[in-house]
Amino acid sequence: MNQTARSKGLFLVITGAIFWGISGTVAKKLFQLTAIDVNGLVTVRLLIAGILLLTAQFLFKDRSQIVGVWKSRRTALRLTVFGLVGMLSVQYTYMASIQHGNAAVATLLQYLAPVMIILYLILLKQMVFTRKDLLTVILALVGCFYLLTNGSISEFSVPSTAIVWGVLSGAALAFYTLYAVPLLKHYDSLVIVGWAMIIGGSGLSLIHPPWQTDFKSLSIDAYLFLAFVILFGTMIAFWFYIESLQSLPPKETSLLGTLEPLAAVITTVFWLKEPFGFFQWLGTACIIRLILVLALNKRPLSR
Repeated sequence: MNQTARSKGLFLVITGAIFWGISGTVAKKLFQLTAIDVNGLVTVRLLIAGILLLTAQFLFKDRSQIVGVWKSRRTALRLTVFGLVGMLSVQYTYMASIQHGNAAVATLLQYLAPVMIILYLILLKQMVFTRKDLLTVILALVGCFYLLTNGSISEFSVPSTAIVWGVLSGAALAFYTLYAVPLLKHYDSLVIVGWAMIIGGSGLSLIHPPWQTDFKSLSIDAYLFLAFVILFGTMIAFWFYIESLQSLPPKETSLLGTLEPLAAVITTVFWLKEPFGFFQWLGTACIIRLILVLALNKRPLSR
């Protein structure tokens, strides 16, 4: 691999991870400034980002896959389930956790997904429990305890609603990761994720049509925040991450992906001025350490 390709890969994965992390904080700011709720934001985010990803596939990759993925009834059914149960659940629970809490906690709780995957595979006897697995579980439990209580068991430092949505987000991401594997073996990631976003967005539209959200009254700042979440935090972030795999090994890409929760924590604390206690920083360090351990693991559990 030449240095130019490697430099390109590093730029893509670092930029994508930072966009992911910042977009959560920007979404929280959008919730604070406007009447847009989780339903409206997730619907619009999924539909627009999905269309953009399929457009990218059409322009730059094998366009026949866009329609070809629907020719097999079994594949079409799996893609539909992935879109509704996987993609929609991940996006909705994550944004709900942000709305009720903050982007830092939501992002860190979502990174419990790899631990859930490990436990699931162990229960299915598809994986042997190792010392490294024990370390990841301990880091997850200790990290969550400090993150959510700030060292005091008398009361949570984060609203319970945000915690519930955050844990559900981790579970949804675990399902998303495991369920997508057979699809990604036969079709490009942009096709699978693009269609999944459109399916998820369409499903939520049946409950909360996008035209019920008042976008006309948004300020210029709010429009810019919305555009950032859709374009940079969803479409470009995912595209950059996938493209980086063409130039970097998955282990290195996953390792650099840990910039996502770090970016979420930093922007939440210093831009939104959210209070973060000493023990919450300690919990953050535990979960980031957890992500590093998983990223260096030979068993690929990253997204």
